[in-house]
Amino acid sequence: MRKAVVILGSLAVLAACSSNTTNSASGAIAVEASDDACKVAKTEASTGNVTFEVTNKGTKVTEFYLYAEGDRILGEVENIGPGLTRKLIVEVTEAGKFQTACKPGMKGDGIRGDFTVKGDSKKSTEGDALLAEATKSYQRYVNSQADQLLVKTEEFVNAVKAKKVDDAKALFPVSRIYWERIEPVAESFGDLDPKIDGREDVIEEGMAFTGYHRLEKDLWESGLQADSEKIADQLLVDVKEIVAKAKSVELTPVQLANGAKELLDEVATGKITGEEDRYSHTDLWDFRANVDGSQAAIAALRPVVEQKDKALVSTLDAKFKALDEALEKHRKGDGFKLYTELSKDEVKALAEAVDALGEPVSKVAEVVSAK
Repeated sequence: MRKAVVILGSLAVLAACSSNTTNSASGAIAVEASDDACKVAKTEASTGNVTFEVTNKGTKVTEFYLYAEGDRILGEVENIGPGLTRKLIVEVTEAGKFQTACKPGMKGDGIRGDFTVKGDSKKSTEGDALLAEATKSYQRYVNSQADQLLVKTEEFVNAVKAKKVDDAKALFPVSRIYWERIEPVAESFGDLDPKIDGREDVIEEGMAFTGYHRLEKDLWESGLQADSEKIADQLLVDVKEIVAKAKSVELTPVQLANGAKELLDEVATGKITGEEDRYSHTDLWDFRANVDGSQAAIAALRPVVEQKDKALVSTLDAKFKALDEALEKHRKGDGFKLYTELSKDEVKALAEAVDALGEPVSKVAEVVSAK
């Protein structure tokens, strides 16, 4: 989990987004992000694939989002360092009112702006059997993982409530595997993400520290608290809601491709640094699950990518294999070594393998969206 999403921004924040920049040469909508502004070249587009080209001219790492009603995330691109430019392709299947957001420092509500989509184009999956089957295949994967997320979270919650600390500690990383595998889908539903997976240092002011990481702190650091049972009950309620939403959402092929990259960004910004599971140090379980989820999305899209760019498929296979081999060296029993057991050189090797895979995965969305 990287951020906390809050529903509404202030009028002052919305006003900070303007349309003073021009479109990029590629036809994408240029976005100029800084530490205190988010200049979007156009605030209107037609249904279909909408491409944003985001350049960070500020001093902080930033990320960019397109939100639908209710703060549902349609697309995001994160980890944009100062001076860098990254592209985001989003398939918008229906006309309506949306919002763009830049997030300097990669947290908070962001610098928001209104964005309108008009027209009535057909979905990319209509009339394209490969794209249609890719989304169906990945939805089956999401459904299976969501089912297991609910089962294992209930086991974890029951152990916490029974004050079976050792059992709860053993179940903590296992229950999170299924969350981490489908995290881009789960994260797309507004403030449920920070409630379930928010770290203490990144939740927004005024939000309670709840969910997995609050219970992680109770189990490994502070001991079970008077309200731990209540926190556990709420976690299960929130997970049930996420599961229902994840199994009913209609995904686009581009979302699968973007999600595969988002999962690797999750590894690069949280797991590889040891920040995610800072009390239990079970980060490698999450790492493995994020990579699994990325592989599942790419596997669903594989027939599409093979048809359009066979060389990219070969590169993806090789880079996934290299990362798998680097990660599997740290297996320990049914799980993994603790993050604190890794040497600096081992962390560096894992980081390099993630970076090497991230570059070709970032190309998949453009290949999939190409006509």
